Amino acid sequence: MIKPLLMATGLLAAAPAFAQAIDAPARDPTRTEVWTPVPATVATPVGRAPSDAIVLFDGKDLSAWESEQGGRVPWRVDDGALTVVPGSKGIRTRQRFCDIQLHVEWRSPSATAGFDGQNRGNSGIFLQELYELQVLDSHHNPTYANGQAGSIYKQAMPLVNASRAPGEWQAYDIIWKAPRFSQGGGLISPARITVLHNGVLVQDDTVLAGRTEYIGAPSYAPHDCAPISLQEHDSKVSYRNIWVREL
Repeated sequence: MIKPLLMATGLLAAAPAFAQAIDAPARDPTRTEVWTPVPATVATPVGRAPSDAIVLFDGKDLSAWESEQGGRVPWRVDDGALTVVPGSKGIRTRQRFCDIQLHVEWRSPSATAGFDGQNRGNSGIFLQELYELQVLDSHHNPTYANGQAGSIYKQAMPLVNASRAPGEWQAYDIIWKAPRFSQGGGLISPARITVLHNGVLVQDDTVLAGRTEYIGAPSYAPHDCAPISLQEHDSKVSYRNIWVREL
């Protein structure tokens, strides 16, 4: 009985090695490596727009913009900044956009005496001309939370108040996913937005209930890609270094 026992023991000893040999292809790390397609290279020079971005305002050139009524941009350009002229109406891009990454730097006026709440440094960035990301001097300036800087106006308050002092440059970095509509006009998927305010997350994949309304509840109506617009709201808010990447 010694020989059969030795043979059985030998088979049992060999079983783990045999199983490992069978499992070898599944344990090969190269099986989960994906080499193609190779992602496109995007240069990211410090202080400048990415190489694949559309530069909307570089401090001088306004060719990407027009008045919200069409025609010449009525705002002032000085020292690399585009500043609202109160009473002149808003402006919009000549190009239409849907899904985008958008970078905008803005500055509220340093003079605040006699201004508070919604009357202090008020402007706005409208995605597809319908959905407003609020621009406001919200540095020690109480107002309704869904109307302060970083809010989706009258819909979603920011997670935190990341505002700098009036007169200081601030930045929004925005990821915008446009709403989708069926051929019959029904809503397939709502708009979504993520916003970093001065590098701080203030809107985290927020789902919008519809277009921005000053009075009443938001709702959707079918539309296509549309311009980005900047609001004129009786305040000398300035903008600079505006670029966009189509997603």
